[in-house]
Amino acid sequence: MRPAPTKKTLGYLAAFTIVFLWSGWIVTSRFGATSALTIYDITAMRYGISGLIVLPIAFYYKPWRGLTIRRIAAVSLFSGFPYTLVVYQAFTLAPAAHGGVFMNGVLPAITVGLGWLWFKDKPHRVQIGGTVLIIIGASVTLFGSDANQMDTSWQGDLLFMLGGLCFALYMVMTRLWSLTATQVLFCSSVVNGVIFTPLWFFFLPSGLSEASALDIGLQALYQGILATLFGMVIVAFAVRHIGAPPTAAFMSGVPAIAAFLGVLLLGEEFGLMGWISILILTPGVLMTALWNSHAPTQKT
Repeated sequence: MRPAPTKKTLGYLAAFTIVFLWSGWIVTSRFGATSALTIYDITAMRYGISGLIVLPIAFYYKPWRGLTIRRIAAVSLFSGFPYTLVVYQAFTLAPAAHGGVFMNGVLPAITVGLGWLWFKDKPHRVQIGGTVLIIIGASVTLFGSDANQMDTSWQGDLLFMLGGLCFALYMVMTRLWSLTATQVLFCSSVVNGVIFTPLWFFFLPSGLSEASALDIGLQALYQGILATLFGMVIVAFAVRHIGAPPTAAFMSGVPAIAAFLGVLLLGEEFGLMGWISILILTPGVLMTALWNSHAPTQKT
């Protein structure tokens, strides 16, 4: 009889899964943002569905007991609809591959900078070198685009980086305040669902009547369940059993996989310079992500 897999093995499998789940979210979001659906429809599905699912869990665990109003507001802001609206708007302007590069790829560099400013975690020269590679790789993507694509993609790229900054701030808050999974779910899903869903229903433009059942079903499933709920669970599982740095290292594959899926599924063009940028950026992501596991001066 074959022995059961160890928790460490399952942790690596979870990290491997989240890479494809996150890459798929990038392509799905680009697909939704360029469909008949508005970015407000996609956001409403994300927080309306996940909020309804999390609501009974929140009532059972009452995660708000350990949070102040200020902390609830901050976490809800940087993990909620202001963040996703910025990202979905970026997907209307730039291809999926740029989302992988300018949001996921640049995220470790932003995180290193915030760690230095917020926690006084002075970056090691390895992290500085990795950050330089990330900046070079992202620059090649930006300036290597053809003229027609550059007309709008640079605006999307800036929005992707703004979204990455929001997500990095959310991660810093999670660390600073030692937030639990139920507290994060409460802020990101329930609070945002309660606030945004009525705003969308009464005041914001919608394309639901023009969208196909496939568009609506895909976004509802991926945004409301897979990315928001399932993704969080398996990330937490991977971090618990193999650690945060290896999990982050797995995520270095997101830009390349997202670019490949964008070409394969959406028919987007990425070009030689785009692939060169990923070859430069990916080692930089690995360097900034993995160094934390070897640096004795890092705070926990």
